[in-house]
Amino acid sequence: MTPVEALERVVHCLDRAHETGFKTKAFVRALDVVRSIPPDELAERAAAGTLTKLDGIGDSTARLITETLKGDTSYVEKIEAETKVELTDGGARYRAALRGDCHLHSLWSDGGATIEAMARTARSLGHDYMVLTDHSPRLTVAHGLSKDRLEQQLGDVAVLNEKFAPFRILTGIEVDILEDGALDHDDDVLSRLDIVVASVHSKLRMERQPMTERMVRAVASPHVDILGHCTGRMIGKRDPSSFDADYVFAACAQFHTAVEINCRPERLDPPRPLLQMAIDYGCYFSIDSDAHATGQLEWQPLGCNRAAESKVPLDRVINTWTADDLLRWAQAA
Repeated sequence: MTPVEALERVVHCLDRAHETGFKTKAFVRALDVVRSIPPDELAERAAAGTLTKLDGIGDSTARLITETLKGDTSYVEKIEAETKVELTDGGARYRAALRGDCHLHSLWSDGGATIEAMARTARSLGHDYMVLTDHSPRLTVAHGLSKDRLEQQLGDVAVLNEKFAPFRILTGIEVDILEDGALDHDDDVLSRLDIVVASVHSKLRMERQPMTERMVRAVASPHVDILGHCTGRMIGKRDPSSFDADYVFAACAQFHTAVEINCRPERLDPPRPLLQMAIDYGCYFSIDSDAHATGQLEWQPLGCNRAAESKVPLDRVINTWTADDLLRWAQAA
């Protein structure tokens, strides 16, 4: 293992643990520095004990680099063990069946990794495909994609698909559901994409009836394939939105729009009672990481555990299907 590989793995594990503080930033900064230094110079500095003289290398990262150069990977092994995501016996059945991840972000919007890094990690996790769903333009805080930027991204994805074949990067977007239920991209844009996730990110405290109407209009769109994190809750920080779940899930079932089982630990959306309601309405589901970094792609077990608890029918989980079957379903819905 090289120092770059060791630092990359530590950052991956810290992302997996949802560690967003100083520690993660320190390792990310050190990784950027080490990538820019010739290996011989790095080895010389490690031997001379001068790594910390480099701006961005602190005591902890210098120690990791030095140990790695000596063949000692104990720190990496320690953080691997400490950040492992729990998978229940029941959840393991769902995780084994997953063939892709239908909701994730890259540096193009508010993610922390390149498309290529996300694809490489998804492939290493055993997936056959991933759906790239960066944000739409309304979410300016997340650097959402305009029509022109999305066009550029589609070109990049085409090139990467040649490189990663047979693994596939399916094109997509997480499109904002606007206050009136319209979508934050025109139909001609959305029709070009493989998979569209539609989510509410604004005015989450709307009254129950207008929020219900807003969501129903969105899931009824022929371009929307998945309803993302339906309640918008942030556990311990933001209460779920208020809407008539009977109407929303009935609409999802009618228009073949899958209900996302969002795996982010601060979301775990929908809550269990709503998940059971969606099951009873005959909805499809998508167990998605909503990852914004490579380590977060490993969050799918959290959703798999919840799916197992609620006995979600496995044949209704759309990302257990092959990419071709998923695309046929999306086109027919």
